[in-house]
Amino acid sequence: MNIESIYETMEYGPAPESRDAADEWLKSHDHQFQLFIGGEWQAPKTGKYFDSINPANKEVLAKIAKAGKEDVDQAVIAARNALSKWVELGPHGRARYLYAIARQIQKHSRLFAVLESLDNGKPIRETRDIDVPLVVRHFYHHAGWAHLRETTLKDYKEIGVVGQIIPWNFPLLMMAWKIAPALAMGNTVVLKPASFTPITALLFAEMCQHIGLPPGVVNIVTGPAQIGELIVQHPDIQKIAFTGSTEVGRILRRATAGTGKKLSLELGGKSPFIVFEGADLDSVVEGVVDAIWFNQGQVCCAGSRLLVQESIAERLITKIRARMEKLRIGNPLDKCTDIGAIAGPVQLKTIQDLVQKGVEEGGTLWQPSWACPKEGYFHPPTLFTNVSPSSTIAQVEIFGPVLVTMSFRTPSEAVELANNTRYGLAASIWTENINLALDIAPKVKAGTIWINCTNVF
Repeated sequence: MNIESIYETMEYGPAPESRDAADEWLKSHDHQFQLFIGGEWQAPKTGKYFDSINPANKEVLAKIAKAGKEDVDQAVIAARNALSKWVELGPHGRARYLYAIARQIQKHSRLFAVLESLDNGKPIRETRDIDVPLVVRHFYHHAGWAHLRETTLKDYKEIGVVGQIIPWNFPLLMMAWKIAPALAMGNTVVLKPASFTPITALLFAEMCQHIGLPPGVVNIVTGPAQIGELIVQHPDIQKIAFTGSTEVGRILRRATAGTGKKLSLELGGKSPFIVFEGADLDSVVEGVVDAIWFNQGQVCCAGSRLLVQESIAERLITKIRARMEKLRIGNPLDKCTDIGAIAGPVQLKTIQDLVQKGVEEGGTLWQPSWACPKEGYFHPPTLFTNVSPSSTIAQVEIFGPVLVTMSFRTPSEAVELANNTRYGLAASIWTENINLALDIAPKVKAGTIWINCTNVF
């Protein structure tokens, strides 16, 4: 291909990120990982292991320890024993460890980014440029939090042992969101990563060892959902922090009711992406890409409901379809990839079933003309039009690369459609009329509202 044709077509050649360092690290552990309890690696009392699989090609990356009740008990004991010394260390001492963790992740950022893409299936551009830098910033930021205990937060005190259960869509970032503030305020942690994506949490444990984090301050137990149940039910855990599905969140609320345990939940979403006729449509199109096809749509606050004013609906849909044709799906380690693999076969099946349900209920399905790779768990970006507000795909969180479109005529109708779900996590409003945006924003029932942008954290 000559230079002129490259300029004409703007086609991207392959640009794979090397996985050599990740493979070398996995090999150094013989592709098998134990539990991290009390600052040491320990074989599971169950004697059992499960596979962690690369969703892009179904390759087994490593054997992961399958914890049991005895292992959870031991992890909680280790965290409880470490608590008093961690508190006595004081704000400055804890801040130094948090700062050291940030530096270690920064030093090994490429290894973390590649492992996250291998284990989760998300594009390397996202892990390298978004996830890992944000993880580093979280630990730096909460090192400052530790110091605030003596001044701004002097009336606060540690809770105790915190049980943390994280999902598979942002494994490393969710871990940082949970661990960093807990440690900063003097708590110790027992963390369970998702069974689909445990590897970067285990690399993090290795970093904790490397900096000499006091034994028992961070404990990581891997295994199926039942391990999360054991953590929730343990009498010596004072708080549960969970990110995941609404259904599991309800179960946890019932399980902790009356126990005295503190509980924080981050659950699902069906966020509206509201476009008024005065919006810059080209900016809107790129916003849509970021809202629903970032991380394969596996985002709690994904803008999965496109609500567009009727007068511009046809023009915007045409632009979105043209943009979808140019999206690149494939090898997550290729720096030119826009959409990677779905994290696991169970989630892929859920997405496929809901897409089929949308068709059965009368929605018009549109997907790009190109085909997905066959060797992994891939799903193409999907657009639904002619959707009823009461249809399943307009109400249920799909948690995949599926955009559901509905139209409105007036601002008040836009608000009604936006609020017509059980969720209220986030929303996005697009208009060049700032007065309109400021009028609509307070009427939309959402915890976070972005104007002319999306997923800005």
